[in-house]
Amino acid sequence: MPSFDTVCEANLVDVKNGVENTVKEITTRFDFKGTSAAIDIKDKEITLLGDAPFQLDQIDDVLRNKLTKRNVDVRFLDKGEVQKVGGDKVKQVIKVRNGIESDLAKKIQRLIKDSKLKVQAAIQGDAVRVTGAKRDDLQAAMALLRKEITDIPLSFNNFRD
Repeated sequence: MPSFDTVCEANLVDVKNGVENTVKEITTRFDFKGTSAAIDIKDKEITLLGDAPFQLDQIDDVLRNKLTKRNVDVRFLDKGEVQKVGGDKVKQVIKVRNGIESDLAKKIQRLIKDSKLKVQAAIQGDAVRVTGAKRDDLQAAMALLRKEITDIPLSFNNFRD
C-alpha cells in the first residue's frame, strides 16, 4: 500500500555552517568591534549574546541571511525571550525545530480526515504517516498539507509505492 511520512526536519549541517558563517561576519564587522556580540550552537539550540536587544536583532538578521543562502527555512527557528545576563549584557536562545509536535500532528490528522480523501493518517512519534490506495490520492494529500499548514516547513519522505 503506498505511503509517505510527513516530517519537520532541518538540515543541521547547514544550520551549523550558517552559524559558523555568522560568527565570521560578526568578528569582521566594524559595528560589532569591541562589543560582546557572539553566537554559539549546541545540539539544537543557538545562543545569541550581545550588549543590547537591538544588537541581538542585528545578529539574528545576519543569521537568517546566512541560513537563507544555505536554503534552510527560517521557520525552523523558534525564538525565545531576551534574558538579562550579568552586567549590561543580554542573551537569547533560539531553538531549531525538529519533529512535529503532538498538537500539530493531531491537526494534520484531522485535516486529512476532514478532506474526504481516500487516505489515512497515523501519528508515529514525531512524524505523521499517510497511507492510501492510490498514488494520486497521496499527492493530493501532500498538496493539501502544503496549502493548509504554513506555520512550519513540512517535508515528505519515505514515499513508497
